[in-house]
Amino acid sequence: MVIDPLQLDGRRLPHGSRVYLRRPMLRDRAEFLARQAASRRLFRGRAAPLTDPRVFAAYVRRVHQGLTAGLLVCRIEDDAIVGCVNLSQIVRGPFQSAYMGYQVFEPFANQRYMSEALPLVLTVVFRHLKLHRVEANIQPENLPSISLVTGAGFRREGYSPRYLKIAGRWRDHERWAMTAETYRDVSRSR
Repeated sequence: MVIDPLQLDGRRLPHGSRVYLRRPMLRDRAEFLARQAASRRLFRGRAAPLTDPRVFAAYVRRVHQGLTAGLLVCRIEDDAIVGCVNLSQIVRGPFQSAYMGYQVFEPFANQRYMSEALPLVLTVVFRHLKLHRVEANIQPENLPSISLVTGAGFRREGYSPRYLKIAGRWRDHERWAMTAETYRDVSRSR
């Protein structure tokens, strides 16, 4: 099954939105890799920047084969790639769940672009992919990321010591999740 964010483009967004989502394409390579490289300092200790063109091409292939749902967060005014969101480990059957990872790039950090993008991503998760649950694993000291998910309605479900190896070190993470029921409640209240 090919995962596609469907009609989530700049023409069908809520009034006042500054961002839209789209799948990555090979033609995005130069901009994407440049944004990743420019964000090294921002990512330090939280993520390894993707800077290899071959790794980017493999990522695009996985997205287009439906093995992961990769979404670029793009600014409406100039189509600049301001960040990305990946839905991975998508499990169907009785689980209907995925893990969500995301990044905002320099110079777009702290401008609320990801706060605008996350409701669009959750529309993909719960309405288009029809999943029941999405989980984000966040390092406890990453307060901007925790603020992002709590603002969207995620609940903290637990703490996992030495959960992921990032930049050569095993790092603790908090597990934050949202279910379809919570998504419906949050959507109704907005």
